[in-house]
Amino acid sequence: MPTSETNPRVPSVLQRLAARARPVGKPVMYQRWRDLLFLHWEYSVAAVQATLPDGLFVDTFGGKAYLGIVPFFMCNIRPRCLPAVPGISNFMEMNLRTYVYDRHGVPGVWFYSLDANQPFAVALARRFFHLPYEHAKMKSSRTPTGAIRYESVRTGRPDQGCFFEYAPGDALPESPPESLESFLVERYRLYSRAPNALRRGAVFHQPYPLCRAKVTAWDERLLTLNGFSPTGRPPDHIIMSRGVDVTVFPLEAVGSEKLSQTVYTTSKNSADICQ
Repeated sequence: MPTSETNPRVPSVLQRLAARARPVGKPVMYQRWRDLLFLHWEYSVAAVQATLPDGLFVDTFGGKAYLGIVPFFMCNIRPRCLPAVPGISNFMEMNLRTYVYDRHGVPGVWFYSLDANQPFAVALARRFFHLPYEHAKMKSSRTPTGAIRYESVRTGRPDQGCFFEYAPGDALPESPPESLESFLVERYRLYSRAPNALRRGAVFHQPYPLCRAKVTAWDERLLTLNGFSPTGRPPDHIIMSRGVDVTVFPLEAVGSEKLSQTVYTTSKNSADICQ
């Protein structure tokens, strides 16, 4: 439902940078995200705001809201004190997302759906992170030229399969914090709707090493699966990252976090494949 509040605190550049700092406390999980394709469409601010729970506000860049489809690979997923488990710790994932902030100006991501081909991961994420995970049949392959062929069909919706073919292009310099690229990809908080409450989770990783993407096949059927009208046009923004290593922190009540004003210092180290 749309929120009735009209004067939220819009995130400042300092707040966006502060979100990159490692949160205090112990993490709950470690992950690797690999070969992420970011496809974004400009969308009506009012239409997006109408889908958000009370207490969240659509984050905009240049007055524009965005919906993003992000197919990628989850690798070496493991709890803090346990090793990765073969057959469970590596799987495919694809999400539909938009960008939000809360009443205190903490920027983050709102997920409409997260499709994955690992039922155990779907169940755990729904139970402990209150995220809208959906089970899907997914498969991928790589062409001789290095392009990634990525297919996903959500369980129970065989008429709405998604297909992407993409490959990394030239590396890009680090995006300045005021750029559209930084706005779209550098998100270190996620929001979820727990029973009778709004929660926020945190992740920590190096800023994404970005590159151009050579996309030869894409679709926006994931918008339709989540109740949005398709735009009928190519993505307004396309970019890719070979990946980051991620530390995941537990959920907390919205409003309990005070972001440090320490600006995060970057490093470029990141593995490219699941190991």
